[in-house]
Amino acid sequence: MTESISSRKRDAAIRTANGVFQVWETRTQLVKQETQAASAANDAKTARLKALRLEKEKLEAEEAAANPPATVKRISAG
Repeated sequence: MTESISSRKRDAAIRTANGVFQVWETRTQLVKQETQAASAANDAKTARLKALRLEKEKLEAEEAAANPPATVKRISAG
């Protein structure tokens, strides 16, 4: 089979276009994976910090209940 020059050029252009598209698609998938990984790490950090905050608030509430503030008697000036 003899290929003409135009058919070889057309085939080369198709291969190049497909190659560019494949590289673009690969990079897009990589960016999506990196974004998902960053989002998951951020979610885990947020959950950890929330748990620490809730634990601190619980301890502070227990301490406040165990040690009520002393009442101060006011002396009237009049």
